[in-house]
Amino acid sequence: MSLPFPPVAPGSDLACKCPVRDVLDRIGDRWSLLVLLVIAPKTLRFTEVKRAIGDISQRMLSQTLRTLEKDGYVLRTVYPTVPPKVEYCLTDLGRSLLARIDPLVEWANAHHDQVRQARESYVPPPAATPL
Repeated sequence: MSLPFPPVAPGSDLACKCPVRDVLDRIGDRWSLLVLLVIAPKTLRFTEVKRAIGDISQRMLSQTLRTLEKDGYVLRTVYPTVPPKVEYCLTDLGRSLLARIDPLVEWANAHHDQVRQARESYVPPPAATPL
């Protein structure tokens, strides 16, 4: 299979111009995809997102939501109440991304046991002996 774009050296100026790398670098981190999946069904407040994910720190969740908002996947709405009420929901762009990600999520759910078994039974090849 050939790539639909020319190879790019990591860290080069061209790396940020590669659409696939640019998008996957953002959503492929540890938390972004989970956050998108959690807020996909409905609008949630910060604490609801944090509770749904569980093991994400408040600082990391805040940073992840900010990045997803900056990239246009998430809409942050602040209500002028005391204390301020802040809600997060997917934008049309975020929903269109998840429509493409859903098959991957379904595949992961269906094959997770097989992947874990493969990891557990993997035997690394012997180290190469110097000549």
